Amino acid sequence: MPHPDATPPRARLDRALENLALTFRGMTARADEVQCTCHWGGEDELARLKVPDVELDPDLLRRTWTAPDWSDHGAVLRRILPQFARSLTDGTAPRWLGATEAGRPFAKGDWQRWPAQQRAAVEEFLHAWWSHSLTDPAPTIPVYDLLVLLTEASATLTPWLTVWETTAHDTADRHLEEAAAHWQYDLLRDDLPWYTWHDEDTLRTELTAWLSHHAPPRLRARNAPEDLLHRIRLAATPTPARWDDPHWPDRRYDSEVDR
Repeated sequence: MPHPDATPPRARLDRALENLALTFRGMTARADEVQCTCHWGGEDELARLKVPDVELDPDLLRRTWTAPDWSDHGAVLRRILPQFARSLTDGTAPRWLGATEAGRPFAKGDWQRWPAQQRAAVEEFLHAWWSHSLTDPAPTIPVYDLLVLLTEASATLTPWLTVWETTAHDTADRHLEEAAAHWQYDLLRDDLPWYTWHDEDTLRTELTAWLSHHAPPRLRARNAPEDLLHRIRLAATPTPARWDDPHWPDRRYDSEVDR
């Protein structure tokens, strides 16, 4: 995890994006890379990936980072990464594909095994984006969705939760309340609130434990609904004690969850 950075979050993100552009300048897909012309695109589009530093149109960029079957995902990701990162942070990447899908190119590209300078540039970008979003009143991606993207990209929740825990900011607390409300139904049912390619049980256990320990004081300071605080507590309570708790949701609530 990078050391804490005193740079203002927006400036830090801008610097990280510039560093991505510098670090991955001149990168291309492999010369022998192939792709299905029936389902992905034409030979002329594939050829663009083998030329460095040429901007791709938004549709080609989308088809490139969502394609599941590159022979060298790492090389393709390095080729598109500066533009892909900009599209994620400025909100032009298609939201309907989902946060899990947006994090998958990083995981499939295996960026954590890249050379040190490249690896550091990606890591700093992800952390800078996270720090900025936590204190941004209107982030381009909701913080609870960005956490999914970062977790899928890095195969871990720990560093992102640690940063959130240590970010003393009213906006970060508002995002925490929104996230808790977004997650409560799934966590009460012992489900991770998103589809993952990683170990679902491990992620759910860590998220539930972190939320139950760190969220209540911050949410009480925001006068969050008592029902939300009880549901956070109950999600971390073992069964069957959870079901016997006087604040366990009633049958009407259970039927709403099951719909």
